[in-house]
Amino acid sequence: MINQDFKSMFDLLKAFPSDQACIDHLTELRWGGYVVSPFDAESKVYVCKGNKYKCKNTGKYFNVKTATLFDNTKIELQKWFLAIWIVTAHKKGISSLQLSRDIDVTQKTAWFMLQRIRNCFGFDNDSELDNEVEVDETYVGGKNKNRHANKKVPNSQGRSTKDKQAVIGMIERSGKLVARKIKNASAETLTAEIIK
Repeated sequence: MINQDFKSMFDLLKAFPSDQACIDHLTELRWGGYVVSPFDAESKVYVCKGNKYKCKNTGKYFNVKTATLFDNTKIELQKWFLAIWIVTAHKKGISSLQLSRDIDVTQKTAWFMLQRIRNCFGFDNDSELDNEVEVDETYVGGKNKNRHANKKVPNSQGRSTKDKQAVIGMIERSGKLVARKIKNASAETLTAEIIK
């Protein structure tokens, strides 16, 4: 996305000193001077105020972030650019806590950004695990006895899935974690997930 080799965060901030500089760069990268509607590529596009556009055929408004990893976020593009540079610069990955400190956002926001960046750049490696892997299952949903009387589910003791969701977790030793919801915790279901 960022078509220059930046040796440091300082170089990146010099190249993109403001959010408008980031918007201009992304606009040039995405459309190269000819804006195309993400809703209808054949439609005429009207330029509106505030870096917005309108698709004539659908009547929908959009901007340069629409249908990208930056879509529907209020996070400044400058912080997104910084996050992408930091994530791709760290060979062993980065935690959401560290990213939140580096770009001055909450940990929850940093986690959200990391998820989008990893999905966009394909960092998740198709959930394949190597070497020694530990596997366990659990049930998520809380205990029935702790619920208010009108929210209790009858006959849902123990490993019942009436009020809980079965989940399998697999983790590489000192590595990646994969967790998925499953229909039940039978040997047949667990074996199929582990082989997959």
